[in-house]
Amino acid sequence: MPWFRNLIQLTTATTRKQSPFKAAAPPPSLTQCLLFGTEAQSGGGGKRYAGLGPTKADEKPRVVVLGTGWAGCRLMKGIDTNIYDVVCVSPRNHMVFTPLLASTCVGTLEFRSVAEPVGRIQPAISREPNSYFFLANCSGIDFNNHTIKCQTATDGIETPEPWNFSISYDKLVVAAGAKPLTFGIKGVLEHAIFLREVYHAQEIRRKLLLNLMLSDVPGVSNEEKSRLLHCVVVGGGPTGVEFSGELSDFIKRDVHQRYAHVKDYIHVTLIEANEILSSCEDSLRKYAIKQLTKSGVCLVRGVVQDVQPKKIILNDGTEVPYGLLVWSTGVGPSSFVESLDIPKSRGRIGVDEWLRVPSVQDVFAIGDCCGFLESTGKTVLPALAQVAERQGKYLSTLVNQIGKAGGGKANAAKDFDLGDPFVYRHLVSMASIGRYKALVDLRQSKEAKGVSLAGFTSWFIWRSAYLTRVVSWRNRLYVAINWLTTLVFGRDISRI
Repeated sequence: MPWFRNLIQLTTATTRKQSPFKAAAPPPSLTQCLLFGTEAQSGGGGKRYAGLGPTKADEKPRVVVLGTGWAGCRLMKGIDTNIYDVVCVSPRNHMVFTPLLASTCVGTLEFRSVAEPVGRIQPAISREPNSYFFLANCSGIDFNNHTIKCQTATDGIETPEPWNFSISYDKLVVAAGAKPLTFGIKGVLEHAIFLREVYHAQEIRRKLLLNLMLSDVPGVSNEEKSRLLHCVVVGGGPTGVEFSGELSDFIKRDVHQRYAHVKDYIHVTLIEANEILSSCEDSLRKYAIKQLTKSGVCLVRGVVQDVQPKKIILNDGTEVPYGLLVWSTGVGPSSFVESLDIPKSRGRIGVDEWLRVPSVQDVFAIGDCCGFLESTGKTVLPALAQVAERQGKYLSTLVNQIGKAGGGKANAAKDFDLGDPFVYRHLVSMASIGRYKALVDLRQSKEAKGVSLAGFTSWFIWRSAYLTRVVSWRNRLYVAINWLTTLVFGRDISRI
């Protein structure tokens, strides 16, 4: 590597110039070595980003993927590494199997069962010499020079200072996902917990179990017990409904047995501005309402206006005290997507029928961060896992096709025939509502006719379908064992 050779030369030169009577100078840091290597290649003129330069003529073209969500990981899984080198940039090194994330909050599943390392999804990242994964955030894109600028993602106590680097790309795929919508409501970011990442589920679990134990301490008033053990879920979509169902099942089967002193105080409230599961047909929605109510979930129709440390205030002035607040009201464009100076579609990156960003060369966008431009005549697709996965699969085939035809290098695929455009066909909508009950909707849209199921049969279909969709056999085994042990022994309530 150029920077390593420069490091050896720098160290040798320093050693030769040292006097035997003087202390040796401290060795340069890794960041200095990288910067030195880059400046040496450019003649030493001015401060520059260290990183990966443009690919050479005798090297494979480089595909850079931003994000490790459903779209980005499905794309990387399908890329032909005999044609391309793959570089992934993301602040997390794993994919989250989001449909089962709610189950980890209450101990039905272990956290590692829903996390799949990127290196297992695309082994070339771990094995090939010019394929990499970088734990970083993309801070900007230079479309004209085919370069992205990144900053390492660091968190925690006594972690290294983040440093900057750049990566040149031949093909760039933006799969950066979206951020939770707060609608500008004061206090949401400070006091509510979202449910999109593994660390969100860990935080929910820790707070739920902490409140259970604190409420059992002598001297705590009945009013404070009711507040600590009031779990409020805002948002009646699939995530909010599934979490409410899992939580109510946890309360009925485990809390009532192991926290007998406070079992009468714990309860769940689901707040939705309109109808829960609005994309489902009326019969399924009514069934879900009936089962959730039967499980002890209180359904409230209202709009949250303010979130305070111990209570939320609705639009009609109602004050709702809470000990745990989970926010699940949909997603919107991230600040990174908003910062890009390219045409947008409802705040998302605008793409054409082939998922290209038409205003720039060699750039594609997939997943929750993109939407069809109005000129395509297509509607913006919903932010669903199956949409993102389907887009990733389509684009991997398209990128491989371009590479096989000799268009893998930068600016080499301007006049290529890309074949059939991307077409999305909705297959199924599923949601678990607890107590061995679920909903399965096989209609392609809300207005279309089709088969819909509810009850134990749907729950069995739901579990079977998601077990087969888990990415690796390792995690399928984890999930199956977790389900079996939970059925036999109950959920683990250790606060770790």
